[in-house]
Amino acid sequence: MVIRVTVWNEFRHEKLNSKVAEIYPQGMHEAIAAYLRRDPDLRVSTATLDEPEHGLTEQRINETDVLLWWAHIAHDEVREEIVERVYRRVLAGMGLIVLHSGHFSRIFKKLMGTSCDLKWREANDREILWVTRPGHPIVQGIDDHFILAGEEMYGEFFDIPEPQETILISSFSGGEVFRSGCTFTRGAGRIFYFRPGHETYPTYHDPNVLRIIHNAVHWAAPMTPPKPVAFGKREAGWLD
Repeated sequence: MVIRVTVWNEFRHEKLNSKVAEIYPQGMHEAIAAYLRRDPDLRVSTATLDEPEHGLTEQRINETDVLLWWAHIAHDEVREEIVERVYRRVLAGMGLIVLHSGHFSRIFKKLMGTSCDLKWREANDREILWVTRPGHPIVQGIDDHFILAGEEMYGEFFDIPEPQETILISSFSGGEVFRSGCTFTRGAGRIFYFRPGHETYPTYHDPNVLRIIHNAVHWAAPMTPPKPVAFGKREAGWLD
């Protein structure tokens, strides 16, 4: 079955910061999408904040099986009706992969019901990502750990509900640790939060990071296309 994937990105840092533009000349969304397009079972498109309806029209969302979300400096610019549109679609079965600073996005906070706050430090920290659920589909093909030579530090406490599964934790050069790969289910939709991906580092060129994102797309995809379920009043004897 072909999985329809939309990679969403603010696409602001790449326009405002020459260092980011040098690392991701076509945008972080295109770096991720280009890797995913190597899989013939994925039909991959992109969308960005400044497109009409943020690129997430009703038709686009209804034709998306898995949505990837990267955001950082413009969370408050995402319109409420678009957040609600994505929220309803997740509950109906669309997979959602939230990347890095997307933890503060309006859609992730709405789905989690918490502040999603954390500690952070942007200081070129070495990050070691450790696999805590070997054999999980999202970490297939990944060793027991891998290293990113430079990344932004995120540290506990991470104010999220207890994850359904914690499959990756990070340790940093300052001694901090962080739950960097967490899964959740909301309604019929599967959600994966994946921590690495600060814009000033080439994280989305790292083969381990890209492999995990690719695995997560397959994991988060609905088993069957999402369908509405009939709710409402039922009279006695309706099952006869």
